[in-house]
This record gives sequence, structure tokens and C-alpha cells, in this order.
Amino acid sequence: MLDIHLVNVLSALRMTEPNFRTLDLNLLRVFDAVMTERSLTKAARKLALTQPAVSNALRRLRNAVGDELLRRAGTGLEPTPRALALWPTVQQALRQLQEAFSPSAFDAAQAHSTFVLAMADATAAELMPRLVQVIDREAPGVTVRVVPLTTRDPRRLLDEEQADLAIGYFPAVLAALTAQAQAGEAVAYAHQRLYQSEYVCVMRRSHPLAREELTLERYCTARHLLVSFSGRPWGFIDEALAGLGRQRHIVLTVNQFFTAGQVVANSDLLTVLPRHFVSVTGIAGQLVLRELPFAVPAVHVDALWHRRMQPHAPHAWLRGVVARLPGMERVLARAASDT
Repeated sequence: MLDIHLVNVLSALRMTEPNFRTLDLNLLRVFDAVMTERSLTKAARKLALTQPAVSNALRRLRNAVGDELLRRAGTGLEPTPRALALWPTVQQALRQLQEAFSPSAFDAAQAHSTFVLAMADATAAELMPRLVQVIDREAPGVTVRVVPLTTRDPRRLLDEEQADLAIGYFPAVLAALTAQAQAGEAVAYAHQRLYQSEYVCVMRRSHPLAREELTLERYCTARHLLVSFSGRPWGFIDEALAGLGRQRHIVLTVNQFFTAGQVVANSDLLTVLPRHFVSVTGIAGQLVLRELPFAVPAVHVDALWHRRMQPHAPHAWLRGVVARLPGMERVLARAASDT
């Protein structure tokens, strides 16, 4: 993010990259202060510099960009159109620098950070409405991008900084991290348990099996829809069935829970969805939920991040917000009452 903002400054200054490399970035701090105060004297006081030092810095920046930037107007200074166009980009770059070098100074109410979260649509439907409420109240300048989670192992996304947090069900990843820690190896990722739910069998309300007990035999002979983030036609349900020496007939594989809900509501296919997700589909009245006729592990939804982000104040704020979303307590209570 910081490199992007510095490139934006270069573009706004209309400087070539070699010239930009020789630019004293302290000049941008002076420019920001003078633009804010519209006075060399007040800007010097704010920066703890002498007025001649501020005047000299402004002269150097004028020479570098080929524009007067600010001119005398009565008792103050008036910015040129070029200065007015440049100032927002400079402010944003300086904020990013401050956050990078002074992480303890992060102020959510004044922040303009952008966060990228990777998660499935079922998780987003549960958490994002409440996250937006928190952002509206506490951090109106913050932007969040949600990208699809296409894997049960999001470590590469985090390694490549394609996401700040991955939120989902990652049993194999957490097992691997635990094994590394127990072996005394360095663990590059941290995680936090957010909530627990369970998977249930879902079918349309008029499905023939909706009026009968869902036995293992009936489940295996039915036609099924699989939700697979990666597109692989095999999931943990199939692993559980294989352990019993059974298998199911998968007719359709999709990569979204919302799509699965719509399909089963209009067909005789069965699917498996997180219990908490069904209530937010908008079609819960068209669906019937049944306990699976075999044992599967509970769904533990975790936030996963790279440890290099641990001391980064904006990231710490994000983790704290995600961990305290009001919906999580409701999900925990509902999951407990369903067991």
C-alpha cells in the first residue's frame, strides 16, 4: 500500500522517477503543514522549525515541481490549482508513512486504511453486516474488500499479501501449525477462534426425504450437490463417508453456499450447509434441515493471518473488531442451543 501511495505522489508531482528519487520527502511534510496552516509562521511553529527553514523548503519544492504552489494573499497564503490537486495525495502518503513507522499512533476514527478479507459467502453473510456497523461507528474512513476464499489453505494468500485476514474453516492448516509448534519449529501464522457452528443436510421443503427419517442408506442413494471452493469434486463429507465404506452421488459442484441453497430449493438434490447460514439465505422457509446420519466434526471458524502483521496497529485494530462483532455471541448461543 505504501509503495502505491508514493507512486501516486510521483504522478501528482508530474516528476520522472529519477527526479523523484532525489526529492527530499521532508519537503512533503512542510508542504502539508503550510497547506494546513496557510501561513509560514504557523507551519514553522507546528513543525518546530524556523520560518526561514520552512520558506527554504517550500522554495525547493517549488523548483522541483515547477509550480509556485502557494502565493501571498492578504495576510495568508493561497494555494495554486496544482497545489490543491497535489495535497490530498501527499496527505494520504504521509498518513501511510506515519502508520508504518509509528504503529501505536493508529487512530481508527481518522484512518483511511484499506483491508482485504478472504472468506466464503456464508461467513461473509454472517459477519459483514455487523462489521459495516462497527466501521460506520468507529472508522468511517476505513475501506474493506471481501474476496472469495477458494481454498481451505489460505496461507499463500497471506504470504503474498493478497489478503490481510482469511476467515473460515481451516482444520488441516491449524493441525499443521499445531504440529510445527509442538516440534519447536517457527510458526509463521497466527489464528483466533471466532465461532462454532455445524453442518446439516439441506433439502427443499417438498423433497420426498423431508417426510422421512434421513438414514445413512437414504442419504447415500440420494443425488447431491457439493460446495467446493476449489472445484475439487470431493469434500470432508465424502471423507467421512469413505471412512464408513460408503459414498454419495454428486450431481453438481458449485463454489458458493448461496448458489447451493438456490439450487436445492428448486430441485431434488441434497446439499450440506453450515446451520447458521440457512437463516440468512432469504429462502429459509423453502428449505428443510436434517441432522446428518453420520458424525462429522463441528465447524470451527477461525481468523488466520501472517505473524509479520502482528505488531501492525491497523491490523491489530482489524483483528480486534472481527473478534468482537456482536453477531459472534449470537452464533455461539445458537450453536449451543442446537446441540
